[in-house]
Amino acid sequence: MTRKEAAGPLAGLCVVEMAGIGPGPLAAMLLADLGAEVTRIDRPAPPARLMPLGPAEDMVGRGRREVALDLKSPTGVAAALDLIGGADALIEGFRPGVMERLGLGPEPCLARNPRLVYGRMTGWGQDGPLAQAAGHDLNYLSLTGLLAAIGRPGERPVPPLNLVADYGGGAMFLVMGLLAALLERERSGQGQVVDAAMTDGAAALATAFYGLRAAGRWSLARGDNLLDGGAPFYDTYETADGRHLAVACLEAPFFAEMARRIGLDARFVERQRDRAIWPEMRAEMTRIFLRRSRAEWVALLEGSDACVTGVLDMDEAPHHPHNRARGLFQDRLGHPCPAPAPRFSRTPGRRAGE
Repeated sequence: MTRKEAAGPLAGLCVVEMAGIGPGPLAAMLLADLGAEVTRIDRPAPPARLMPLGPAEDMVGRGRREVALDLKSPTGVAAALDLIGGADALIEGFRPGVMERLGLGPEPCLARNPRLVYGRMTGWGQDGPLAQAAGHDLNYLSLTGLLAAIGRPGERPVPPLNLVADYGGGAMFLVMGLLAALLERERSGQGQVVDAAMTDGAAALATAFYGLRAAGRWSLARGDNLLDGGAPFYDTYETADGRHLAVACLEAPFFAEMARRIGLDARFVERQRDRAIWPEMRAEMTRIFLRRSRAEWVALLEGSDACVTGVLDMDEAPHHPHNRARGLFQDRLGHPCPAPAPRFSRTPGRRAGE
């Protein structure tokens, strides 16, 4: 594998990605955005995807070159080992044992390249009773205790897209694990296997909430807590035009600022944390926010310490003045695409369209 000049803090890092779906490709995208040279190994005839996308819409697939190999043939496996032999890291997201059966498990790969960081992305992990079971984000999230906490009182738990287990607990923890192992390799000179499971990562994201539960400060009832919509000052409200506002004035000074600007009675400010008054407070805030359109409320509140913003959809978000000023979205073949993150002062990463 050649090491070419590239932008970003990971310039010169070579990564092999075994084609897959979900968090593995996102992890590869994040590394490519930061300058890594990513080569994706795909099948000669890739399987049909659940939601197939064209080149312009496959934003997660940006920033890598692709090689088609028949991994059921000795020639294809040998070619894959050649690529892996020159790589710094590997990403694979198959069920446990699949890479071993292909002849590309950790043992032959690390024998070929002892400095390789071998990243494994699964839902349940490499071992345990469910390791071989199929699943998706919603399944992984359900077993961490988090899905049960998301939703309105008396209603079913709500799928939070696939952001929490797939991408937060999966892709982000895989990237963190790969970078940590690469850093350790600089001291030891040796590679290792990174076992990143979506259930592990999602549970780690919930550490603070398990702490609150242990302290008796988190109810198991949905919509009954400070950060799950239970508090009227941390929730969404409908406006006169059928749009919505996000109200997140948790701290007393911010709540007081919000109340002053919208004309909420001072007694609610004095008793902000008094749960006995929350139903009345919510009803009054609901009534007030229905008086004006979202745009009118945004003009009055956004940018102040009231902690109120308009709830934008995906067509609106790229056009918000703050997002435009920051370049939060970049053009990719005629479509707005989220820009690489985070940002670096000296070694900026690639643009989203590259």
